[in-house]
Parts: sequence; C-alpha cells; structure tokens
Amino acid sequence: MYCKRISVESFRNIESCEVEFSPGVNILYGDNAQGKTNLIEAIFYASVCRSFRASSVSEMIRFGKKKAQISIDYRDAHRDNNIKIQLLGDNKKIAEKNHLRAERMSDIIGSFRAVLFCPEHLSLIKDGPSERRSYLDIAISRISQKYIRSLQRYSYFLKQRNTLIKSAYNDRGSFDATVDLWSEKLAEEAAYLSGERYKFILRISPFVNEFLNKMTGERESTELIYRGSAGLEGDEYLDYELVKERYLRLFSSSHEREISAGATLWGIHKDDIEIKLNGKNARIFASQGQQRSLALALKLAEGEICREEFGDYPIFLFDDVFSELDDTRRDSLVLYGTDKQVIISTCEVEALKKINAQRQIRVENGKYTVTALDEGEAEKGEE
Repeated sequence: MYCKRISVESFRNIESCEVEFSPGVNILYGDNAQGKTNLIEAIFYASVCRSFRASSVSEMIRFGKKKAQISIDYRDAHRDNNIKIQLLGDNKKIAEKNHLRAERMSDIIGSFRAVLFCPEHLSLIKDGPSERRSYLDIAISRISQKYIRSLQRYSYFLKQRNTLIKSAYNDRGSFDATVDLWSEKLAEEAAYLSGERYKFILRISPFVNEFLNKMTGERESTELIYRGSAGLEGDEYLDYELVKERYLRLFSSSHEREISAGATLWGIHKDDIEIKLNGKNARIFASQGQQRSLALALKLAEGEICREEFGDYPIFLFDDVFSELDDTRRDSLVLYGTDKQVIISTCEVEALKKINAQRQIRVENGKYTVTALDEGEAEKGEE
C-alpha cells in the first residue's frame, strides 16, 4: 500500500495544498511550526479517524474557517482508491470512500492503513496503562471492524453504568433495578475484547522481539504479557464464558465500592500490557535507550501484522523522531523502510544526507515544495 497524493484544505495552518509522494522514502523537512506534523496528522487521521494531537475537531480546522477537508488517493494490493474526510465546526465529521458516503466514520477504518511513530510514542513503555491500551486499540482496529464495533458498544455501556453509579446516592432504587442489566452487557463486550487483545499480543510479540534483536545485535529480548483486569492468566482469556462470568462476579460483588468511587472499577478500560526486557519489567528497569528501542519495535511490528492480514504493508509515518534516536535506531528505522512507503518529517538538514530518500519536500508556512524527485520523474523532466 502507498499514498499517491494528499489534498488538504483549511487543516491547521494549511490553507490549501496538494502533495504527491513516492512509493519509497519521502522526507518532509523545514523549520519548526511550518506544517510538517500537520500533514502527517492529516494522513494519520484518514487512517484511523482520530488525531494524535487534537482532542476536538475544531482544533484541526484552520482559524477563521468553518470546515477542513482531507482527500487521499492511495493504492492497495488490489486497486486505486480515494478517501475523503470533511471536518465541520460543529464537531461533525463526514467520510467517503471511493465517492460513496460512509454511514459511520469507523466504517472506513482499516481501508487506508498508516502506522505512526512520533515523540509521544517514546513514552509508550514508561508511561501509564492508558498509553498501551491506546496502542492495542488502534492496532487491532486496523484489522478488525468487529473489534471496533465491540469497543464502541463497550464505551457506551460503560458510560451508562458509570452514570447509574454516580446517581446511586440520590436514587438507589433505580440503581438496584437496572445495574445488573448494564453489568451483563458490559461483561459480554469485555469478554470478547479481552480475548482479542490477548490473541493480538500473542501474535505481535514475536515480531517485537525480532525487531529488538536486530536493533541490539541479539543482546536483548522482550516478552509482552496481557494483564487483563479480570485477574485471569494466559489462555484463560480465550474462554469467553469464563471471562464473562468473572466480570459479572466482579461487577455484582462490589457495588458499594463502586458507588464510593463513583465509577466502574473493573473492565477492559483497566487493562495493561506488561513489557519485559531480558526477563524484567521494562517500565521499571529499562534505560531510556532501551525504552526507545522497545517503542520503535512495537510500532514496526504493527506493520508486520498488517502485512499478514492484508498482503501488503501500511504506510509508515515517522514524525520528528530522528532527533530522539541514536544512529543505530535511526539506521534500523531507515533500513526497515527500503521496500515500503515511508514518510519522515524532520527539522534536521543533516538527516537529508543520511537518508536515501526518493523524494524531499521542503515545508514552509503550510506550503510544500518538492526539492528532489524520484528517478522516474527526473527522467521525465529531462525529456
């Protein structure tokens, strides 16, 4: 898979642009705050329908404008495609694939696949469980619409149950009458989602270990362990009825604690991944350099899962991470992209000399200028 071109209107500081990419390595370079990350964000948004920087749609719309638009032409293993997304000022979003409007934004997730690695992901190992849950949800959503639907239902049921818990002080009768209904629904989705998370971790763990081995000359190894809040172990999470029953017991036995806390205390929103490095908890014992190697290995491994699932690699987006990586990790990142489409943003002019890019694009004040063409275009220009 590769992105052929992106057209953007009124997105962040970008008034209007159309940028074409090479199927190989592409570099966006320029000073800070010129629009490199904005373009990366637009590409990523078309992939997962969420931003890695903004908490609301209005943040992404250019100041003074009522809407923004992202349109991407891309090639997958079978055909040329287009995805178009409109972001409206009232927090409304509209998506189209191949000129047909999607009923829901989530319907297009998994069509155009892009894996992002940005400075925030360098904290994937050392930060709290929410970072690793987000990693899981985005990675699994790329390959499973069923997972997306279940996750949406889970979030809705959790919200309803939490609202009921918070109202219990003033209306205990309604709580007692309906809490079991919401607990049942929540437990059903939690059992499915737990199993999918556990299976995904089993699937991706060998790839993460392989990439870490390559980066460290096989001096270090890693293991990923699913830590579900149901308190079960290993393959027990594959037993749907067992997991559902465990959650139902947890929900029904702790009403007073939950009312006191004002929230549901168990569920997949409390899950975590334990990441071990050479047999020890990486969050506690890994050095900063080791944490960066693990974070990079986790992101690269996502691409292998996409390749297994769909027969082609996703687009890799590396946003402003070169300054955070040493030469060994930079080399691992660049060498990995030799047969895939990679879009890299950097402020470092020296990086242009170190990376064999098919296309270099200078970014200045939301405008994008190609400064180095791939071989085919160079030959065309000479004609």
